[in-house]
Amino acid sequence: GTDWQTIVTGSTLTAVAGNGYPINTTSNACTVTLPGSASVGDSIQIVDYAGTFATNNITLTSSLNIEGGALDKILTTNREGVTITYVDATQGWVATSGVNSGTQALNLLVDFLVIAGGGGGGGSYRGGGGGAGGYRNSFSSESSGGGGSSESPLRFIVGTTYTITVGAGGTGVSGSDGNNGSNSSISGSGLTTITSTGGGGGGYYNNAGNSGGSGGGGAGDSALGASGTANQGYAGGNGASGVQCGGGGGAAGAVGNNGGSGGTDGDGGAGLASSITGSSVTRAGGGGGGNYVSGNVTIGGAGGGGAGGTGQYNNGVNGTVNTGGGAGGSSGPPGGIGGTGGSGVVILRLPTSIYSGTTSGSPTVSTSGTDTILIYNASGSYTA
Repeated sequence: GTDWQTIVTGSTLTAVAGNGYPINTTSNACTVTLPGSASVGDSIQIVDYAGTFATNNITLTSSLNIEGGALDKILTTNREGVTITYVDATQGWVATSGVNSGTQALNLLVDFLVIAGGGGGGGSYRGGGGGAGGYRNSFSSESSGGGGSSESPLRFIVGTTYTITVGAGGTGVSGSDGNNGSNSSISGSGLTTITSTGGGGGGYYNNAGNSGGSGGGGAGDSALGASGTANQGYAGGNGASGVQCGGGGGAAGAVGNNGGSGGTDGDGGAGLASSITGSSVTRAGGGGGGNYVSGNVTIGGAGGGGAGGTGQYNNGVNGTVNTGGGAGGSSGPPGGIGGTGGSGVVILRLPTSIYSGTTSGSPTVSTSGTDTILIYNASGSYTA
């Protein structure tokens, strides 16, 4: 009873119930829009005409649910064929049969926010602020760090275990640049690993900051702030001579401020806000530069950045844990210690209807609407 259509070669297709579609993705991927009005038992068949779905995927989208959730689904296996049937308003369109489809005919799309550990603040006097950890995001068209665009959701395959790594913050030390933070990541079989780069440490004495997810601030006496990583974070600010103030650490949402004598001089850059957990939270702020001359109090950027030390013999303030915030630079003479960067965080968001409940590492689990949110404050895993 299926009405098979001519071979589809375009990048979009509006499907009609009762039809079968051989789709040729040799030259391009194809987005198939399923009907937005359907009766129970309506079916559509899709088949890989040329054996190229793994190279150029099929994306299924609909205003109705697909397998119990609002997210799009993906066909990614060569020579795959699937029958999709409408069952009710709750589950919507579901796969009722498939060939060459592996463990599941429709892959699962999962949103993520991955933030690395923040950089440590520069030691000794007029140390630069630590840069925030790299910031990568796919949720709801929200930006990634450094002015980057929102990324595509991940494709999880049923039965596959995905490894979650949460990076530590870089330590601050006496008489040296702050250490860079550690990377955070999501990895697993068949997945292009998502890695956010640890924040750069702040410079000490006359040293430039260190490059990282966001760049560390340069020490006082005009040392340069370091660069961030493209689509993850901004550069750190430059240190200032005369007033002996380190530059602020770069952040997900803004560059670190250059050192100076007042206002926002030496402050860490501001982080970015995300609502992936169901409420807006700002993370990945830069650390403030240390100011050896009392007067200007340098603050950490919004999103967990630590404040810089002010006056003689004051250490930098630590970044806030699980924000990827950079640490403040020290203001003290040779014995001053930069703060330690805040540890990173990895957050997954997926439809509750496909949540397996199989995890390690004790993530915090909550719900928002029809979705389940997993917050990993330490390394662990998720099995789809």
